[in-house]
Amino acid sequence: MAMHVVERHNVTVSGAGSQAMVFVHGFGCDQRMWRQVAPAFEADYRVVLLDLVGAGHSDLTAYDPARYSTLQAHVEDMLEVLQALDLHDAVFVGHSVSAMIGVLAALREPARIARLVLVAPSPRFINDADYTGGFEPADIEELLEAMDNNYLGWSGAMAPVIMGHPDRPALTQELEASFCSTDPAIARHFARVTFLADNRADLPRLHTPALILQCAQDALAPVAVGRYVHRQLPNSQLVVLDTSGHCPHLSAPEATIAAIRQFMTVVRMPGV
Repeated sequence: MAMHVVERHNVTVSGAGSQAMVFVHGFGCDQRMWRQVAPAFEADYRVVLLDLVGAGHSDLTAYDPARYSTLQAHVEDMLEVLQALDLHDAVFVGHSVSAMIGVLAALREPARIARLVLVAPSPRFINDADYTGGFEPADIEELLEAMDNNYLGWSGAMAPVIMGHPDRPALTQELEASFCSTDPAIARHFARVTFLADNRADLPRLHTPALILQCAQDALAPVAVGRYVHRQLPNSQLVVLDTSGHCPHLSAPEATIAAIRQFMTVVRMPGV
């Protein structure tokens, strides 16, 4: 069973430390997106990379739309990976939708996750009466409809918006290529689960120490969202990175590494 879980998620393990640091990618991406950040921690941590089912080199046959109709199935998958590798007190680093997957996993099995690094998290993308998510319901419907009608066209249009660095076309091209290499049917399904989710009520229940990494300009998760997550998480720090876009691990890897290092140092101090 353990071997099957490892293969299903294309898990790779490197590094030397006793504590594990688990990196999980966002929508339309895979573990390669961490290549500029994860190696920086190999000297001190056991670095675990994986692909969500339906992404990268995961077992695509394992993607059952009925099972994956909410984030809970991905949460169960993450916990199965941690169990298969016999990990406790791990550091979970999740980008975008995987930040919420990490929050939910830590709530389910707190002994397995000692702290969380939430990179550009959003508990809900859609605005509400007293909440700014960044999108009106009609915006999200339009986005999902565009994906249904022409996924490759959507990828080409959205990649520059999500990356947010018109001055660095190689970053946009990489994100677009990643979107385009994802199975369109799975991508469309996972997009609905991602963009229609509402995990706001889960945040106040989480007491695991958390670092929120927010980009100064992010079209998908504006600063108001990062501030909201920080207010709702009782044991959290908010760091706003001086970069634009939704993928600081690609656009500002050094700043991302520095913020994570600082968080790990502070949290490790006795009595903190």
